[in-house]
Amino acid sequence: METKAKKETPSKKEDGKAKAEIKKKDVAESKADTKKSAKATSEKNNGGEEFRQFFIDELKDILWAEKALLKALPKMRKAATGKELAQSFDKHQSETEGQIAILEQVFEIMGEKPKTKKCEAMDGLISETESIISDTEKGTAIRDAGLILAAQKVEHYEIATYGTLAAFADAMQQAKVAKLLRSILSDEKKSDKDLTALALESINEEASEE
Repeated sequence: METKAKKETPSKKEDGKAKAEIKKKDVAESKADTKKSAKATSEKNNGGEEFRQFFIDELKDILWAEKALLKALPKMRKAATGKELAQSFDKHQSETEGQIAILEQVFEIMGEKPKTKKCEAMDGLISETESIISDTEKGTAIRDAGLILAAQKVEHYEIATYGTLAAFADAMQQAKVAKLLRSILSDEKKSDKDLTALALESINEEASEE
């Protein structure tokens, strides 16, 4: 019996040692999992912050675009021949002022100052508008057709921009921001529709006969 007891003792020690090793391994794996989880969370947060900053930069871009357009619209109105077209530019100017105010509200909701960043796209569209005015004769339907073309290019750019920015706001769960951006988007779509109707009703036909 004595010999048997002595033989069992090393076995119990080995079992205890094995359990200790398993426990140590479990603790190490738990720590590793915690580190991985913390790293993943950090990377996710950084990714979210980068997307938010990209969104803010695009807001700066479109704010610059709207302010530049606000300066260009009186020139477009002055160049227009038809009374209805001139009135549409007056209306768009008033809407643009309101849209700038809405964008400034969006900046405030996002906790940012309403700063601008030069929009190369809008700068190019305005330059193209100025070229159309200089290349067409004053008092002609051809000039009006060209002005509508230029104005609709602007509208389509704005429609694409505000639609995308609203989708970005949805992705960031900024429901109020998305709603405000879609209110501008609705205005832009209506303006584009009105310009199309004006062109089809008279201006395009008159221009083709000059």
